[in-house]
Amino acid sequence: QVQLVESGGGLVQPGESLRVSCTASGFSASPVSFKFHDWAWYRQVPGGEREMVALIHPGGISRYADSVKGRFTISRDDPRNTVYLQMNSLKADDTAVYYCNDQPPRDDFWGRGTQVTVSS
Repeated sequence: QVQLVESGGGLVQPGESLRVSCTASGFSASPVSFKFHDWAWYRQVPGGEREMVALIHPGGISRYADSVKGRFTISRDDPRNTVYLQMNSLKADDTAVYYCNDQPPRDDFWGRGTQVTVSS
């Protein structure tokens, strides 16, 4: 059974940076190994829909939501089964719980997320 664990969130001030991580386990029993998956970061605010903010394909090609383009960078470390999201120039609007998942997302992959709060 695949499990995703997000970490690295916290409280930062506007303009600061933060890097969140997502580490996957259980892929040894999966028919498709970690390195062949698309991986995405999503975020959700209370009462809102989850939105995808960044996506990375096998090989490293990435795409971003307009709201984070130029500020966020997604990367992957396949030998470590880990995906990262480097967030720079953070704004109050970036406050949310951040999750990683496949793209399209799989219901059985959702983890608990990591809270990112941007506030002065």
